[in-house]
Amino acid sequence: MSRYALIAVAVVLLLWGRTAFYAVDQAEFAYVTRFGEPVALRDGATDAGLHLKLPWPVDAVQTIDRRVQTVDLPAVEVLTRDRARDSVFQQSVGTTLTVDATVTWRVPTAAAADQFFRTVRTPEQANRILTPQVNGRLSAVVSAVPIESLIDVADVQAAAAGALGAAAVVTAEPAFRAADYRQIDDRVERVRRRLTGTDGLHGGLPSEAENLRGALAEYGIEVIDIRVRRFSYPEAVRAKIAELIRSEREKKAADYESEGRRRAAEITADADRQARVTEADARARKTEVEGKANADAARTRAAAYAQDREFYLFLESLRAFQGILSGTRDVLLLSTKHPLLKPLAGPPAPKP
Repeated sequence: MSRYALIAVAVVLLLWGRTAFYAVDQAEFAYVTRFGEPVALRDGATDAGLHLKLPWPVDAVQTIDRRVQTVDLPAVEVLTRDRARDSVFQQSVGTTLTVDATVTWRVPTAAAADQFFRTVRTPEQANRILTPQVNGRLSAVVSAVPIESLIDVADVQAAAAGALGAAAVVTAEPAFRAADYRQIDDRVERVRRRLTGTDGLHGGLPSEAENLRGALAEYGIEVIDIRVRRFSYPEAVRAKIAELIRSEREKKAADYESEGRRRAAEITADADRQARVTEADARARKTEVEGKANADAARTRAAAYAQDREFYLFLESLRAFQGILSGTRDVLLLSTKHPLLKPLAGPPAPKP
């Protein structure tokens, strides 16, 4: 054999010998198989480093990531429980929701890794197993919960403002905002506990069939958390939902306008009533003042008459003469001896 052939054989043997070594990372499990049958499992937490095996194709190494995996599940359409629909026994267009969820999972231990390799083998296959399992659980949970418990939030601040007035709740706005956040967090936590199987579908302790974590543990998968990312209406009914929202808003606006007109009529009627009462009081006061003034004038005239009868009659004659001549262009022909002209001759002589 020539020298070049020996070199080529040596290089081939060297490269083939390199396949007898494999490295185990701290973030993974290494599963050694011999002709497809498992023979060894290395845990990166304790066996990280370089290890020896039989060269390929006798032994092969497959790795399983031990870190937390996150999967965004495809959206699923779920029929929710609608109390309004239940009360009238008919389908409502707004009772179907599209729900997007996120699952975090991992392979926790070497024993779970062995089970994972025997039943699942790859993360892609694990995701294909997780998707129907979690979506089925998601459909069961959402269909058991009233729709208002999923998408409605009570506006405590608005309710308090309606009862106490807006000014009374402005200073407490941060507290109300914190209360709203706590309510949302509590709602998400209730859904999460039911999704993971910590609670039953209707609350309380879960049954064995409702234990999602136990079902997935058969595959060596530990479900850490399931979170709902978004609730939305399906594309097919969004136009109808928008129409319903508009009609509800128009109805609400009509109610507000009707209430405004009613209150305006009440305010106008009350103002008219108050005006009539004020006018009646003014007329009564006017009559009272006029009567008192006339009485005072009568007393004054009586006192003047009693003090000097002739001079009082003189003044009355002048007033009567003034009343006849003022405001007219008529020509009055009188005798110089007429009694009406007597005041023009001068006032009566004073009494001694």
